[in-house]
Amino acid sequence: MLDSVPYRAGRTPAEPVADAALSAVLARAQRGDEGAFRELYRSVQPGLCRYLRILVGQDAEDVASEAWLQITRDLAAFRGDLDGFRAWTATIGRHRALDHLRHQRRRPIADAPDEWFSERPGPDDTAGAAIEATTTEAALALIATLPRDQAEAVVLRAVVGLDAKAAAAVLGKRPGAVRTAAYRGLRTLADRLGGQV
Repeated sequence: MLDSVPYRAGRTPAEPVADAALSAVLARAQRGDEGAFRELYRSVQPGLCRYLRILVGQDAEDVASEAWLQITRDLAAFRGDLDGFRAWTATIGRHRALDHLRHQRRRPIADAPDEWFSERPGPDDTAGAAIEATTTEAALALIATLPRDQAEAVVLRAVVGLDAKAAAAVLGKRPGAVRTAAYRGLRTLADRLGGQV
């Protein structure tokens, strides 16, 4: 039964949500339903974080938090379908990421001593989560070696699940340019992996 429910890239098979059901969740979230917003967040957040990781590295979670503040504030005013919502969240995330990068260039970063984090609780340590995290990190690290335009196009198309038109709106480019960048990025990745497989 679980295998028959479609899910987009960026979602784990353990949490598939059909797009038709998620469209209804989006409408309820726009009307202020907190449970619906939570479900919407859980469905969109993984792909958004993977996209932001390409842009800002380990600061992706922080940037995503800032993006979700704006998404939450403006959700009732959003007009569009589910794919439009994914593109809208990616656009907001991208803007917050670019703001973050500009801010980092202006401010030096101080290293925190390791002892500050010695009592920090660790995440759940299940084998499946560890394997998935390692695989995801390795894939994102490989994608991050691509030129930025190709990396963004690959992540928006293959991970976030946007079509070329929506990804183009996020990046401020034409759909054909996004398709070309994604194609070139995927070809480069295939060539790099060809010797490793």
